Amino acid sequence: MGQSLIWFQSNGQFVWPWFKENPWTVSIIFGTFASYLFIQGTSAVVTHFDGLLWPGRFIGFSSGIVVFAICTYAFLGEGINLKTVVSLFLASALVCVQVFWK
Repeated sequence: MGQSLIWFQSNGQFVWPWFKENPWTVSIIFGTFASYLFIQGTSAVVTHFDGLLWPGRFIGFSSGIVVFAICTYAFLGEGINLKTVVSLFLASALVCVQVFWK
């Protein structure tokens, strides 16, 4: 959810004129909620991985790539080409390494 909010906060200006005309309002509203979600998500991941912070960093990075690809395709119509597919595969591989490699 946090990654989605960040996508809308940063890129909503290219979809809706209101976002472009009201950057302070967008940053306060979306930034506040996104920050809270990232704080809670980090806490949950660190707890799940027995106090380790690195797995959450890779999972967050990878989920950001996936959310960015989906939202950019859905809202801006940018196609998913071979380079994006490879990036999504690598992001998935990062998550699998963190989750399944014990």
